[in-house]
This record gives sequence, structure tokens and C-alpha cells, in this order.
Amino acid sequence: MERYVVKSLETHLFFGRIMKEHSVFLLAAFPASETQYRRRADWFRMQFEQALEQAVQLANGNVRQQVLNAGEVVTEFTEKAERQTSCLTGIPIQVRITLAEQRLRSGRMQEEGCRWERQVRNLNRRILRLLDGLITWKEEILQDVLDCRLYTANYPLLIEHILREARWYRRSLENLEKGCFSEPDARTEEVFWNQIMMEHAEFIRGFLDPTECELINKADDFVGEYSRLLEMSCPKDAGGRKELSRMTREITEQYQAFKTAGAAGITGCQVRSVILPLLADHVLREANHYLRILVAEKEKIG
Repeated sequence: MERYVVKSLETHLFFGRIMKEHSVFLLAAFPASETQYRRRADWFRMQFEQALEQAVQLANGNVRQQVLNAGEVVTEFTEKAERQTSCLTGIPIQVRITLAEQRLRSGRMQEEGCRWERQVRNLNRRILRLLDGLITWKEEILQDVLDCRLYTANYPLLIEHILREARWYRRSLENLEKGCFSEPDARTEEVFWNQIMMEHAEFIRGFLDPTECELINKADDFVGEYSRLLEMSCPKDAGGRKELSRMTREITEQYQAFKTAGAAGITGCQVRSVILPLLADHVLREANHYLRILVAEKEKIG
């Protein structure tokens, strides 16, 4: 029961915020004339914001310190990035949730366990229903864009990207509801996150101003690095798998540093781009999350 509660809440602290921000990015990219799409995006933003706030309330004292320390819940840039993005787009973002997350503490369940389990189970079921709707809607958006029925400032690949993440979140929750608390197969997880990291580099490369040649070239280097990791994704022997994991971890550490510098530059108005400050923080948190997974895997295999 404790593993179910802790794992569920840690999943929501990371992915619940990711889904909320996906809705912000969709909303910011729709033209003013697309009122129906904008209303729908704003509805999902509010729903995931409410769910995340509930998860934060339940998580205090019920999550692991290594998750809070990893920079995947919030970073040093999150609060500023939210305020800047809200000011730039006019989209309301509840910074109070971020402030509450900054105060989160780790621990073990101190109160009646059944009450925690009941509340978390209700939250999981609520979010699963939300994800069903969000996944279906993202699929419709993608098809409308590909059929030239809808314009958005987001790349089709970005829509596919956020659709992949929503499906992964849903699959994770489904497994928890089935009583499966083990981590996904390491190779499956690495393939998923290496693709996510590669696509981040492709988006960053495309969203930077053409004058930012050095940053564009660096982003392009990471596209190549993760593309090679994906090509090497199925080594047959244990030694090959261990070496691939080592390479993946080293590249992701370098990428995390690149994204940290990027978030600092964008929130500090020192980088020319069309990247929203919250998007810069968003991709950094995903790198932090992945790096925690890779470090845990290294410790597991020695």
C-alpha cells in the first residue's frame, strides 16, 4: 500500500505538471480565431492544475527525498519561468502550486494508511479519465494539422511528442492500478527517453533564432548523439547493455548542463529564440527526471 501511494504521487508530481504545461503550450500556439481549440486547451490546463494541486497536498511527507532533490518536480527556474510565460501569453498559471512544491518534504506515511490509499486511488482514476480525453484530443489536433484543417505554431512532431508522453503517463498509472510497482524494463525506458531527448534537441534547434549559430550547432550535436543511441538500443550481451547505459548517462549529463544553461539564458533574456521560458524549464525537468532514472539503474547493476 505504501509503495502504491508513494509511486503514484511521485508520478503525478512529475507527469501531472508536464500535462498541465502541454495544455499551456497548445493554448499559446493556437490562433485567436480558433476559439474552440483554445477553450479546450484551457479546460485541460485547469483540470490538470487542480489535479496537480491535490497531488502536491497529498505528497507532503509521502514521497522520497531523491525525487525532490532531482529537479524533476521544480527547478531553480520554474517560478520565474511561470511568471514570465503568464505575462507574455496572458495565460493564468497558478504559481502557488510551485511555491507549495518548493516546500515539500519527504517521509513515510504517518497517518492511517487506508485513508491515503483511498485518496490516491480516487486521484489516479480521475487523472486516468482526464488522460483518456487529452490523448484523444491530441490525436484529433494532430490529424487536423496534417489534413490542413488547423494552423498552430507547434510543429506536428511536437504534437506527436506530447502525445507520446501522455500515453506513457497513462500506461504508468494503469500499471499502478493493476498492482505493478516495478520500474519499466530498462531498455524500453531508455529507448523512450532517448527519443524524447532527441526530439527536444530537434525542437530547440528549430525554435532558436537563426543568429544563435553556436547553440543551434550544439543542439544539432545532441540530435546526432541520441540518434546514435537509438540505433544502438538493442545490444545482445550484458556488457553491451552496460556500456550503452554508461554512454547514455554521460550524454544526458552533458545535455542536462546544456538545458540548464539554456533555461538560465532564456529566463534571463540572453538567448534569441521563440522558446517560452516555461518550455525551457519544462525540457530541463524532463532531463533531470531521466538522469535520476539512469543513476538509479547504474546503482542497481553496479
